[in-house]
Amino acid sequence: MRKDAENIMKEGVHMDRNTKIISKLQENYDIVKNMGYEIVGVFLQGSQNYELDYEDSDIDCKVITLPKFDDFVLNHKPISTTHVLPNNEHIDTKDIRLMFDCFKKQNINFVEILFTKYRIMNSKYEQLFQPLFDNNELIAHYNNYAAINCINGMCMEKYKALEHPYPTIKDKIEKYGYDPKQLHHIIRLNEFIKRYINGEPYKDCLISKNKEYLIDVKKGLHSLEEARYISKTLFNETYEIRNKYMENNKLIVNKKVEEILNNVLLDILKVNFVEEWKVNIKNGGE
Repeated sequence: MRKDAENIMKEGVHMDRNTKIISKLQENYDIVKNMGYEIVGVFLQGSQNYELDYEDSDIDCKVITLPKFDDFVLNHKPISTTHVLPNNEHIDTKDIRLMFDCFKKQNINFVEILFTKYRIMNSKYEQLFQPLFDNNELIAHYNNYAAINCINGMCMEKYKALEHPYPTIKDKIEKYGYDPKQLHHIIRLNEFIKRYINGEPYKDCLISKNKEYLIDVKKGLHSLEEARYISKTLFNETYEIRNKYMENNKLIVNKKVEEILNNVLLDILKVNFVEEWKVNIKNGGE
């Protein structure tokens, strides 16, 4: 078992929950490794990072992978794929270059992995990747306009999806008339944007001040009419907050973050390519 898994297992608090999460991450690590990918790390994503999970919550993850030298030199399309498991849990696998671009775009679903305590790192790259954890708040505030736009954009997506009968949520639409999970996201994102622009640490913004209520919302607390009213009201408010922020604040892009990301990227790729070169030499240059 890798170092991060061992640390979580020793905590003693919520041991069953922690064990379940780490076991799933380890399982997913092995799945992706067996596909032939060189892994930097596997990171928990989703409700557990927001402390909004309950007994039926999926355990989804993001995996950062590395390109082979030939693919890098020949500019082959970087890996970006989502593997859906039989239980409908997701393994979102991305090339490190694409993942770092996602950090710059400031999407919460990607930035959150820099704050999660649930991760399994490849020991070869763990220390090289550490500067991203050490500077997670800095990276989370790389571009204020991008962050605000992403929060608003996500809220819009959830609002549009509230009553849409996607195949994966058709049962919820039939039961409630809407998808309670989309409603809880709209409420959560509205709270997030308010706390973000008020200058609260990103780490704190990830954890709602109304966790019990949001979990109840996910379980179908509100009627269809209530869901429609709440979602429309909060979506409109989020949109107005976004507009007022853009009017009253200048664009800020932190160049130091670019330097941190570029240095980590170069250091990890160098180690990866040297390791690949050594293996090829050992195997007779094949």
